[in-house]
Amino acid sequence: MGVAMSRWIRRAVERMTGYVPGEQRSGPDVLKLNTNENPYPPSPRVIEAIRRFSVASLRLYPDPLSRELRETIAQVHGVSSDHVFVGNGSDEILRLITLAFVEDNGAIARFHPSYTLYDVLAQCRGVPLRRVALGPDFGWRSPPPRLRASLFFLTSPNSPTGRLYPDEAVTAFCDRFDGVVVLDEAYAEFASRNGLALARTRPNVLVVRTLSKAYALAGARLGYAVGPTALIAALDKIKDSYNINRMTQAAARAALEDQAYLQRTVARIRRTRERLSEELRALAFEVVPSEANFLWAAPTRITARALTEALRARDILIRYNPEEWHPNYVRITVGTDAQIRRLVAAIREIQEQRRCD
Repeated sequence: MGVAMSRWIRRAVERMTGYVPGEQRSGPDVLKLNTNENPYPPSPRVIEAIRRFSVASLRLYPDPLSRELRETIAQVHGVSSDHVFVGNGSDEILRLITLAFVEDNGAIARFHPSYTLYDVLAQCRGVPLRRVALGPDFGWRSPPPRLRASLFFLTSPNSPTGRLYPDEAVTAFCDRFDGVVVLDEAYAEFASRNGLALARTRPNVLVVRTLSKAYALAGARLGYAVGPTALIAALDKIKDSYNINRMTQAAARAALEDQAYLQRTVARIRRTRERLSEELRALAFEVVPSEANFLWAAPTRITARALTEALRARDILIRYNPEEWHPNYVRITVGTDAQIRRLVAAIREIQEQRRCD
């Protein structure tokens, strides 16, 4: 029995593809514009909270329900704390959602292109993954009425495209979809609107957020979901007992309590995003309008692969995923103004070298 089980596990693992994150390379001259990290530090309140954190308290388990943190999130979004769930990064929440709301004979659906972790989650759950192709210019295309799925991951703004979908279309889809709709809003703070109203009013909608992007806490690993109490309670039943450590709970509360700092940081990134869009268009890139902290763009004077490799040789990392996304588009994180100047100068140099060759 044990040998047979080992073979079964080995075959299952071999069939899985696994999620491949952006390259994590470090060094004094490396410019990472490939994983949508915030180029600015977190709120000074976070630094103060960590400085004041009692290391001696690490001998004790953290609050298993993260009650104070949930209450802080609830206050930010105008809901009660029983409408809030917190996780070890939003990725943990997405995994728990697939366990809680997908039947053994069900399926998971998403738009294409979108966040490829959803495919891995479907493999882990042992159910099919159904892709719905986006419309022209990577805009909204209504999923088919007879889409057979238990769960739909709707990323808005979408990654890698940065597109934000029309409110009316999203609402209509949520109202007619029989399963759970997850509005994965990792980049919502950079956008002009969000779907929190749906999470407050619809019985089948969860909004999932992260503190990794706008709050600059990618290293702390904190995500949260807002939604109906019945769905939140289901997630509570299957989470790890102590899924958020003490220090992260303290840092996350401090970040969420400083909404003024958040808005200043977001405004800086938005301004740089517009500047980068203009610069890339001037370099003959096709740039998709973005409401995230990155741009989805296609070079026309060089292939996306060649551009990515040439930039990497200059210690500048951007995201290129032709197998899962699109063969001639790259995703570029919005950095500081100085970082963007370095990127643009490097692209100009690469284009000029290609022209002369």
